[in-house]
Amino acid sequence: MGAALRRIQLGNALSAFGNGFTVPFLFVYVAQVRNLGASTAGMVLAAFAVAALAVLPFTGRVIDRRGPLPVALVGAVASAFGSMGMGLASDEASVIAAVALLGAGIAVIQPALATMIVWCSTTTTRSRAFATQFFLNNLGLGVGGLIGGLLVDPSAPSSFVRLFAIESVMFLVLGAAVATVRLPKPPKLDPAAVAERAGGGWRAMLRNRAMVQLCVLGFVMFFTCYGQFESGLSAFAVEVTRISPAMLGAALAANTMAIVLAQFIVLRLVEGRRRSRVIALTGLVWTVAWLVAGASGLVPGSQAVATGAIISAYALFGLGEAMLSPTVAPLVADLAPPTLVGQYNSGFALVKQLALAVGPAVGGLMAGSGLYVAYIAMLVGCSLGISALALRLGRRLTARQDNPLRAVPATPVPAQRREAVDSVTAAA
Repeated sequence: MGAALRRIQLGNALSAFGNGFTVPFLFVYVAQVRNLGASTAGMVLAAFAVAALAVLPFTGRVIDRRGPLPVALVGAVASAFGSMGMGLASDEASVIAAVALLGAGIAVIQPALATMIVWCSTTTTRSRAFATQFFLNNLGLGVGGLIGGLLVDPSAPSSFVRLFAIESVMFLVLGAAVATVRLPKPPKLDPAAVAERAGGGWRAMLRNRAMVQLCVLGFVMFFTCYGQFESGLSAFAVEVTRISPAMLGAALAANTMAIVLAQFIVLRLVEGRRRSRVIALTGLVWTVAWLVAGASGLVPGSQAVATGAIISAYALFGLGEAMLSPTVAPLVADLAPPTLVGQYNSGFALVKQLALAVGPAVGGLMAGSGLYVAYIAMLVGCSLGISALALRLGRRLTARQDNPLRAVPATPVPAQRREAVDSVTAAA
């Protein structure tokens, strides 16, 4: 891993560490510490998602025209101000304004960092780079959440101000880390590439059928897993399995632990494998996870067994996530023409954000209506759908896009030209 990539990964890990201090306590902070009520807390979480959805459609074009570094810096500064604003806000309007700034800042950081990783890696090293990023993200969130839980005191608002201040500083550290990165110079564009960029990044991306299929697959993936953690799955665990809130925290910790322990073992196992097959296997792992979660509500008379089943389900979700990190993000980059990497990363981030908005709404609605059997059946179907969609996507990918470590071109071709050819083939 080069020096530039190491700095990007370090800054990203520290910002995730800062996020861990506040993310688990955001609802409690707004509803109870600031005494704004559960409805306002729900509005705050919605404002975070809406702000992200508002800025992502424009982020990719700015990244491709101005470069990812300025976008990452703006996002880091905006996130720092938003986080500090959250700690100091005391009324509904100021809290919503602060969280909107925080949500917008974090939203633009993600595709900017992803583009920087693409620029600092090659097709063959990209999977390991993104797997490392995902590992450090989860490690930072887990450690930050653990320390934050020790520092926080719901009866003392000043303790929450301290947490938000730490998060704000970590965003500034991220900005300082990426500001020192010397990115490779982008390739000189030929007239065709200039015309492609001028023709509109969204139109070019939507003409790429493989990318469209990957976006559909991505929406189902994020809806099935991340979109359920804070709504339907947690409601099922508490209301049906009857586990305590403390054990729900242990289940979330098991998810993070599974990722941290399994990430590089999984990486060695999936490197050199077809990406579409790895994603399809993830769908099967999550199918088992949802079946185990559903079975936890049927265990008669043994709370310990039921609790163990829920914790196992969360760990299985973590295993699936560890399989996706070295496959999905590098595939987005390899589908993108060199002139539209930022657009493709932002477009896929927008798909993820949409799934994270729709998933909790659907999960919360079904859980609130007591439709738990239908809820589990729906998520089992979605998990199997991931496998089917992944196999279908694999038929549209070139050999190099699906398995860059095994695909060897017959004759030497410059790297930039190979990526352009792959993109044109996928769009056909």
